[in-house]
Amino acid sequence: MKNFYLVLILLLGFFSTSVADEGMWLPSLIQKLNIGEMQKMGCELSADQIYNINNSSLKDAVVALDHGSCTAELISKDGLLLTNHHCGFGEIQAHSTVEHDYLKDGFWAQSRDEELSNPGKTVSFLISAEDVTDKVLEGVSDTMSYNERNQLIRANSREIANEAEKDTHYDANVQSLFSSNKFYLFISETFRDVRLVGCPPKSLGKFGGDTDNWMWPRHTADFCLFRVYAGPDGKPADYSKDNIPLTPKSFLPISLKGVKEGDFSMILGFPGRTNRYETSTAIKYTMQIANPVRIQVRGKKLSIIKSYMETSQKAQIQYSSKYAISSNYYKYSIGQNNGLKRLNVLAQKEAIEDEFTKWVNEDETRKEKYGKALALIKTGYSDPSAEVAKEYMVEAMIRGPEIFMFAKRTRLLYELLEDPKKNESRIERMTEALRKGHDRYFRNYDAETDRKIVSSLLKLYNDNVDPLYHPSFFAEVKSKYKGNFDKFATKMFEKTIFADKAKFEDFLDSPDLKTLKKDMAFKSSVSIFQEFNNISSIIDQTKPLLNRGERLFLAGLMEMDKGKKFYPDANSTMRLTYGKVLDYDPRDGVRYKYYTTLKGYIEKEIPGDMEFDVPEKLKELYAAGDYGDYADEDGTLHTCFITNNDITGGNSGSPVMNGRGELIGVAFDGNWEAMSGDIAFEPELQRCINVDIRYVLWVIDKFAGASHLIDEMKIIR
Repeated sequence: MKNFYLVLILLLGFFSTSVADEGMWLPSLIQKLNIGEMQKMGCELSADQIYNINNSSLKDAVVALDHGSCTAELISKDGLLLTNHHCGFGEIQAHSTVEHDYLKDGFWAQSRDEELSNPGKTVSFLISAEDVTDKVLEGVSDTMSYNERNQLIRANSREIANEAEKDTHYDANVQSLFSSNKFYLFISETFRDVRLVGCPPKSLGKFGGDTDNWMWPRHTADFCLFRVYAGPDGKPADYSKDNIPLTPKSFLPISLKGVKEGDFSMILGFPGRTNRYETSTAIKYTMQIANPVRIQVRGKKLSIIKSYMETSQKAQIQYSSKYAISSNYYKYSIGQNNGLKRLNVLAQKEAIEDEFTKWVNEDETRKEKYGKALALIKTGYSDPSAEVAKEYMVEAMIRGPEIFMFAKRTRLLYELLEDPKKNESRIERMTEALRKGHDRYFRNYDAETDRKIVSSLLKLYNDNVDPLYHPSFFAEVKSKYKGNFDKFATKMFEKTIFADKAKFEDFLDSPDLKTLKKDMAFKSSVSIFQEFNNISSIIDQTKPLLNRGERLFLAGLMEMDKGKKFYPDANSTMRLTYGKVLDYDPRDGVRYKYYTTLKGYIEKEIPGDMEFDVPEKLKELYAAGDYGDYADEDGTLHTCFITNNDITGGNSGSPVMNGRGELIGVAFDGNWEAMSGDIAFEPELQRCINVDIRYVLWVIDKFAGASHLIDEMKIIR
């Protein structure tokens, strides 16, 4: 009987929730599932004030950046947008030069004319979300094969989306939820003119660097400002001087009242991906294959990049964004494995699966429907050598060096050049398309650094992957270069057109098939992607079984635990989370309080250090105690605070709001002790790290002197 109650507790913790701080909820369902509990905790809003498709609501003030890589919020009637510094890092880096180093010095537009355009950057508003499960599954039966089922689901989904987009400028997308047991139609509106307005120097916006990443206590002013522009008609438009600041349906008022322990908090955002319903089989794969490969490969790559970045200011500007992107999930993978082990998540999942199996076997109908679910999932991971090869291929060749992906961009041109007369006009269009992106590529590229990465990572692949999955050019490395990948890489970079801007431009001026045919980087790239497709096809053979097993397992869990509230895994669609401002105990004898102050920022100073340097002006303001209207009632300037809101990647930049829907902070990180959170939420440990909105405003006003931006905002004092 004790074991039964243990498993019941685990089920409540992992798969359904009555705990307010766990769950990434669909805003369209909070009236049905959450609003009562939220109001008991301190929410003063109605469900309609949070999500409404007919009238303005909080959802209309929150946007997905770049289709879900981050979240941002509107904070003025003139389209002023607030997000994290690291969410705008790529744009800040792109605008930086040695003469105007916005990464080092920060940037503040003093007028609308000084705001900087960012081609390709987008913001998307959620218009509506609707359950279309019955329409999507119309005609689908259990007797269908995997391919038949998927084809019909795709056809039904496409028809639903096309009908929703008809005669509008909106985008419609049908997304599967609960492992394809449910389907929702999401309609959005995307704006394409997004301009950089302001950002603090990275000594504030990225204070603590890799050392503090995923850690608490934290003192980082992780924010930056953009502005959304629309065409003269108020609709989305490409960049134009004639565009006007967007007048949003809603924007967030900002509270200067601060937070106290136990205060209600809620977050709207676009979390990227969680796997809360994952089985023990999948967790073993994550712990034993995916994370170790990522840690090993990225560790090598980051070491090479860091060595180059230390050589000059130019090198820091070139590779700051690349380093940040790669290092984030390098450290995350280390923390996730540590968390999964420390919290014994594998054993807990196995206990749930044992109880699921017992429940299934108690009824013949359930045995017929769900009896094969777990076995099907295990079959999906039945070829570990191919899985290992795929992980190494992605990390060491596709995401590792830059040259192979850059060379891949010319693959279509190669095919067109096989018949240049027939394809003359298409060749011209293709070369022009390639020409457009190459300036930025080479501006942020160091060939010798990439050569070292190629040499190091190809050898890692060779030493750790079954030769059955080696790209064909490895044979040449072994025969012609005696297995010396450094010599191979050196020769390749000497000869290739893809590591030298002048050579690449000469090729584009007069593209020919012979050049590509003999180019070592191009040939290697073709070989890499051929082998990647081969590996993927092997893994895809068991994918139908895996997907069917996951769908049946989750359907069974929801049937087994009827009456409980289930939330879908994150998938970059808008979600609401709610909880409280809370301290926590990370380990025996240690208590972390819920906030930090500017004093802690000063205490961390290491003069001249890349991660912990403190600007002189900030030290002067601190010494003078010049906190303006932004000090807490205790007289200090609070920098960051923590809540137990449930977030993940994609939530970066999300608004943290109090019970009245006022902005109190900006979410930017999770904590080290709960890095297993994407798989298993741990309510006692999991915390969301937020920059205090008063710190944001203080930096804008007192540090940057950009009070004209404060004047745009609606401040609640």
